[in-house]
Amino acid sequence: MNYENRDSLGMYKPFQNGSSSIDDKDGPGPHLMGANTLTGNNVYNRQDEYLGDIKEIMLDMRSGHVSYAVLEFGGFLGMGTKLFAVPWSALTLDTVEKRFILDANKELLDNAPGFEKDDWPDMADAMWEKSIHDYYGTKPYSRPL
Repeated sequence: MNYENRDSLGMYKPFQNGSSSIDDKDGPGPHLMGANTLTGNNVYNRQDEYLGDIKEIMLDMRSGHVSYAVLEFGGFLGMGTKLFAVPWSALTLDTVEKRFILDANKELLDNAPGFEKDDWPDMADAMWEKSIHDYYGTKPYSRPL
């Protein structure tokens, strides 16, 4: 499912108040988007392979940044799936296909550090954070001191 289909508040509909945006686009997206419309979005890789969908978006409450998208991947008919925290910076929004792109092949996710639905890692742990960013080749954002 994509973010336009999940938009129950009408934020991605054309502006109706007589004003228009500079480049005549619909609503605030894609530069500012509602978190509820992003959960459930599909994630593909650059080879156009389906990798899974976003189950949760993790916010760093200390800084206000989006830290991770929790992606569900693998298994068959919901059995044997695992969750993976993917750094938000590793994802790119594809506004044409209305989905996210993760520059990774399926094998990378097969071997990625994942977790079970009832056994989440301590995502605030600095060592865990470093290992995830190292794995995906991203850098954590700087937190204010």
